[in-house]
Amino acid sequence: MEDCIFCKIIKREIPSEIVYEDDEVIAFNDVNPLAPIHILVVPKKHIDCIAHLAEEDLPLISKIYGVINKIAEEKGFKENGFKVIVNSGKDSGQEVMHIHFHLLAGTNLAHINA
Repeated sequence: MEDCIFCKIIKREIPSEIVYEDDEVIAFNDVNPLAPIHILVVPKKHIDCIAHLAEEDLPLISKIYGVINKIAEEKGFKENGFKVIVNSGKDSGQEVMHIHFHLLAGTNLAHINA
């Protein structure tokens, strides 16, 4: 999608602080963090939101949760805990219409919603 900011990050048209990348998934620090650690985990395939997932996308979503665990372990916050938030659609507060997973850590997260 031409005007999608996450697609532009994936194509390296917009710089970002990437913390993980493979053939299907990219993760980068959020530019407006809500917690000391705020990483966005994004599939490289453009999917607008959860409501637009196809059956063939489900293995990719499962892989994303594995990537989240890997990042949490590598960054050292897996044992203390973390929060994963996924918004779906405008009424949920989703601002970028490319499915993404907010990975938050580094503080008590009970009061934070992304």
